[in-house]
Amino acid sequence: MSQKLFDQIMADIKTAMKAGEKDKLIALRMLHSAIKDQTVNAGKEITEEVVIAVVNKAIKQRIDSFEQFTEAGRDDLAVKEKAELEWLKTYQPAQMDQAAVEAVVKECIAESGAESKRDMGKVMKLLMPKVKGKADGKLVNHVVMSLLN
Repeated sequence: MSQKLFDQIMADIKTAMKAGEKDKLIALRMLHSAIKDQTVNAGKEITEEVVIAVVNKAIKQRIDSFEQFTEAGRDDLAVKEKAELEWLKTYQPAQMDQAAVEAVVKECIAESGAESKRDMGKVMKLLMPKVKGKADGKLVNHVVMSLLN
């Protein structure tokens, strides 16, 4: 059981408490709570994969909130969401760029023998374990669709 990322989050919570960074502390505590919900409260162990999945979900939520607040003209709330987003991104593994995703997708297409969009399921079945947590799902979907055309 690897808890390196979880331990880093706990250390950062303590640092934020000592430094009096209230907004950062609140964001990190919400992340800690979400991780606990997915693991301890569900009777599961804390693993790096679960922590990364929770971090990615929190990041997606912040991006969505930021966009909605910006559209609504609530710049005060948008700034807060953007700050939380930046704090959370420090816990996210390095993300693959489009070229890297394309290379992995091409491998999976060749491996699965896919020829058209109908074979997308075969490609995704091979692809997702390789890119999970490392690439944005929308980007992956877009690349697969464009290469299967």
